[in-house]
Amino acid sequence: MASLSPMLRIHTHHLSDGAVKLTDLKVPVCFYHQRKGSYCLKRMNSLGSGNLFSEARGINVARSFNRYPGLNVAAAAAQGSDYQTGTELYTRTIEELENVSSYLFRTEVGGEVKVIVGERNMKHVVYVEVSSLPSNKDELVLNWGMYRSDSSFFLPLDPLLLASGTKPNTTQTPLVQKSVGRFSSELEFELNQDPFYLSFLLLSMSNAASSNSEIRSHRKTDFCVPVGISSGYPAPLGISFSDDNSVNFALISRNEESTVLCLYDEMPDKPSLEIELDPYVNRTGDVWHISMKNVDPYKSYGYRYKVDMIKGQRNVSQASHVFLDPYAKVLKSFFSSPPESVSLIKSLGCLCREPTFDWSGDTRICLPMESLVVYRLNVARFTEDKSSQLPPDVAGTFTGLVQKLDHFKGLGVNAILLEPVFHFDEQKGPYLPYHFFSPTNLYGPTCDAVSATNSMKEMVKRLHANNMEVLLEVIFTINAEGGVSLSQTIGYDDVIVTGGTALNCNDPIAQRFILDSLRHWVTEFHIDGFCFLNASAMCRGSNGEYLSRPPLIEAIAFDPVLSKTKIVADYWDPHELVFKEIRFPNWKRWAEMNNKFSHDVRNFIRGEGLLSNLATRLCGSGDIFLDGRGPPFSFNYITRNFGLPLVDLVSFSSGELSSELSWNCGVEGPTNKAVVLDRRLKQIRNFLFILYISLGVPVLNMGDECGRSSNGSPSYSERNSFDWEDLKTGYGLQMTQYIAFLSSLRLRRSDIFQKRSFMLEKNLDWIGSKQTQPRWEDPSSKFLALTVKANEDITNSSVESSHKAGDLFIAFNASDHSESVNLPPNSEGTAWVRLIDTALPFPGFFLADGACVIEKMDGVVVYEMKSLSCALFEARNSNLEEVIIKSTV
Repeated sequence: MASLSPMLRIHTHHLSDGAVKLTDLKVPVCFYHQRKGSYCLKRMNSLGSGNLFSEARGINVARSFNRYPGLNVAAAAAQGSDYQTGTELYTRTIEELENVSSYLFRTEVGGEVKVIVGERNMKHVVYVEVSSLPSNKDELVLNWGMYRSDSSFFLPLDPLLLASGTKPNTTQTPLVQKSVGRFSSELEFELNQDPFYLSFLLLSMSNAASSNSEIRSHRKTDFCVPVGISSGYPAPLGISFSDDNSVNFALISRNEESTVLCLYDEMPDKPSLEIELDPYVNRTGDVWHISMKNVDPYKSYGYRYKVDMIKGQRNVSQASHVFLDPYAKVLKSFFSSPPESVSLIKSLGCLCREPTFDWSGDTRICLPMESLVVYRLNVARFTEDKSSQLPPDVAGTFTGLVQKLDHFKGLGVNAILLEPVFHFDEQKGPYLPYHFFSPTNLYGPTCDAVSATNSMKEMVKRLHANNMEVLLEVIFTINAEGGVSLSQTIGYDDVIVTGGTALNCNDPIAQRFILDSLRHWVTEFHIDGFCFLNASAMCRGSNGEYLSRPPLIEAIAFDPVLSKTKIVADYWDPHELVFKEIRFPNWKRWAEMNNKFSHDVRNFIRGEGLLSNLATRLCGSGDIFLDGRGPPFSFNYITRNFGLPLVDLVSFSSGELSSELSWNCGVEGPTNKAVVLDRRLKQIRNFLFILYISLGVPVLNMGDECGRSSNGSPSYSERNSFDWEDLKTGYGLQMTQYIAFLSSLRLRRSDIFQKRSFMLEKNLDWIGSKQTQPRWEDPSSKFLALTVKANEDITNSSVESSHKAGDLFIAFNASDHSESVNLPPNSEGTAWVRLIDTALPFPGFFLADGACVIEKMDGVVVYEMKSLSCALFEARNSNLEEVIIKSTV
């Protein structure tokens, strides 16, 4: 048989003052367990030594429970015509009871002890039958006690006797012989007395004077059975409700000694009940589990470790810390305790079922990756400002975000990337989460778990109905202290990477946890994809080394649920504020946030980059994605939620901002100089132009469309809330219209800007300064132009009339002087039409309602590119009926 001990030690903070402390309780070595006719065999181990019942020797065996009115217990010997013997009695007992659990023990002298625990007539019934003892025992007695705290505390059987100084912590009940070698007895307890443990041994009264009169299990431990609780099941993790409303608790942890379940009523200052899970009964592999039928008195729960079971210098703090169940689906938050307080509770899991939501009508829209136009935002900062004109309970919530659907549509956005929405420490921000299975309560209209969950699901459903996908930024490598730290539930030494800077996501338990979390967001919240921050840390092994085939990355790539979503790796570490570039193992399924795009475009715009770098980014970053993936796997961005926002990128460039690759355009910070303001405006247009006409997925950062500034600070904490009044300014109006035009251009010319594969060299003609070949590696060369030839076999129904999509001519001038450029000759019946010139004033620098035809001079089309500008031309049928503004160059 296997070896397990059936013991659960239960601690309560509401013990009577007269509780008697015992020491060194031994527990059964083996038991036979049956639930409703289903048997399973387990072995147990001894959890101590000594004789708990030595004080009970010699006590009159005829003592009745009725002597102790403080304990409502009835005992009956199995005798008389109402009882049958042997197997018939055992079978009848099972049939008469409900919620049956059965246990089978072997004794130290041979023979068996069968125990049946069940319910009958609204009472707990414990039936004990002893059989096949090797020698004739004329008289057997149960010497038993109950405990509801740990094994050293027995419930007082009679408070009056305790008050008088008597300490009868156990009692005795005779077992009646029903046949040769077979004895039985039955105990009844009121239901409101559970949960508790019944611990007993056998006394052979015919040999009471001998030390051998006590009979224990074959490992010399006392017999012990739970009443009102059971060992539970290892799956699913978290809490789960059965049809009979019993609750199963399952926690994954490598703690080898003891895990304590803490149950709370309305007051979270300390637990109402603590149940110490026994490693031999309540553990399967690395999963601790227990089941309780009656949890109505309790509202929330958490876990902790015992003080005396924890080794190392963090004994006291870790043992006193009640931490959150990592798999809890509904959280109840509390104020953090003062630093000097023993309790470190921030949140507890709610003892309730998950809220239901009506997903009818919602379907996955599954937008092709190449068609995405992404808008990254922070849920709270997006609408919390009074300028949003939303009610206080809506501003800064998921519901508030949905109220701004028209803004997204106006920008041409079809995917929203949310900064982390997991539960986080408000003082440290969303990039230090402490829970991974539910949205923070802060984003719900009433700041509670149910409203946050339902409002987020409603947000996703509404966005889907408007053909917009929802992506989440997630960070699993580092999480906040005090809440559910994955390192607490798994074990510190196993999950901390060398140096202690990141969790080992490739630890098997950590990997399972992350996969379960991601699947939960897809199945329960209908999330369309994830952007994994600090992705380089996800590629590390147990010693901090980079793995060529990280198990977690591969598992996500081929997971039957997750592989159907957008999965994006982002190497930005929001805690160290650095970009940790690696060669990411992608299995042709992972996309990447393209930091090189931001780096190279910033350098070119400020006049310091190489033409070769710019050309690589424009064409989809083949140096990264020419490995079987293609341009749609490049998520391009200029700015992000860390670092300088777009308007500051052209306004600040002091020494401490050197890593930002910014340029202040001549004056540091705010200025009234028209020439500087004009230069800055052109540079902002240039950044947006390159972002939207490059192959890949453009990612626009919240506030860049309306000039949101952090006053030159790259710190995330300095980012202001979105000011909706800024959209009404001249800057806000022209930028939102410009971005809308760029988005519509990508859609209209999807044959070029939304390509799944890289362009062929034969379809690209590059031109450098003065009509020469580009000097790709010359830092002083700052002009580049190219002709993009439309494929002759591709037509686009969205192009005006039914005409074939024409070629494009695109030019970039990062120098401080003008550059004359000859546009390529057109085919018969076509003319070059200027769509964008960032050097022109608003509203003429882009033409959404018309176009400017560039006329030939002496048979050649010559165009003057102003300094610090970009331009886009399209070949169109010269007979198109449209509003044309002609200009002679």
